[in-house]
Amino acid sequence: MHHATAKTPAQIRELRALHPDMRERDFARIHAISEGELVAAQVGAGAIRLRPDVDTLLNGLTACGEVMALTRNESAVHEKIGPYEKVVFGARASMVLGAQIDLRLFPGQWAFGFAVEKPAEDGAVRRSLQFFDHQGMAIHKVHARPATNLEAWAVLIDNLRHPEQVDAITLSAPKTPEAMGAPAGVEQLRERWSAMTDTHQFFGLLRELNLHRLDALEMVGEDFAVQLDHAAVAGLFDAAVAGQLPIMAFVGNHGCIQIHSGPIQNVKPMGPWLNVMDDTFHLHLRLDQVAAVWAVRKPTADGHVTSVEVYDANRELIIQFFSKRHEGHAERSEWRTIVDALPLFAQSNAA
Repeated sequence: MHHATAKTPAQIRELRALHPDMRERDFARIHAISEGELVAAQVGAGAIRLRPDVDTLLNGLTACGEVMALTRNESAVHEKIGPYEKVVFGARASMVLGAQIDLRLFPGQWAFGFAVEKPAEDGAVRRSLQFFDHQGMAIHKVHARPATNLEAWAVLIDNLRHPEQVDAITLSAPKTPEAMGAPAGVEQLRERWSAMTDTHQFFGLLRELNLHRLDALEMVGEDFAVQLDHAAVAGLFDAAVAGQLPIMAFVGNHGCIQIHSGPIQNVKPMGPWLNVMDDTFHLHLRLDQVAAVWAVRKPTADGHVTSVEVYDANRELIIQFFSKRHEGHAERSEWRTIVDALPLFAQSNAA
């Protein structure tokens, strides 16, 4: 990300002092900087630069007890309260598999980290760990809670402290997507799709067939993927609440995917946002940024698995929903009933 009018850390701090209460992401967008640059400008004045070391972070968080994990993209914010438990490390992806906090983390995308302290209105201190990609976009944040073990939190910050406490970061231009070969035709796609035995095979299938995810949904045929009306998103939430059906909600970016598994209770629309405000799960979804909604069926060894996938105008996945299901068990019939009842996309809407 290169900006026509780059701002120095001092200029960023001056502007921030004029608008101290504006949300970080909104402030960064309005002033044509990245959120990472905004946070970096506070190093030495409320922020400590950290190494973006995923293994050290996850190891240290397990001792911190209850925290709030936040992962987002442009159109959805996913917040889970609980401990970091059942950590699994991998070279390309690490996982947190706790009952509350369930994450897939991709360390290669993590470039910058900070520990941030801000005074709250009630005189308390708001503490967070914030991590950004090479373009300064937020990947994952961890917020301390009243029940957080602050001694373990402080030890973690010391273990992650960057040797260079500078107030500026050097951003990289976004990588040019790798050139894809000629995309496969519909016959080949349907043949491979029909042969799936696990939903995780879908990523490899797309890669090998040189297809983008949404292209594949548009091609494969209505027995596997059908486009829904935008109203299907709110309808899905309403039906899940009414049936107290445990669902899975995936929100992510290229550096982290965060998953909620369980029922949802308190759904509150507010302006363009559809919000879930439950005790340990908060979700904020921008309905005005929804460009397409699809119901998708993938074959598995346990019968087909149904998802509802929501895309933005850039054809990027915003959020994905499944029924909560254990490996080796068939999908819940109540979930299929809900998805089958969602309104279909009418071609007249396309005008």
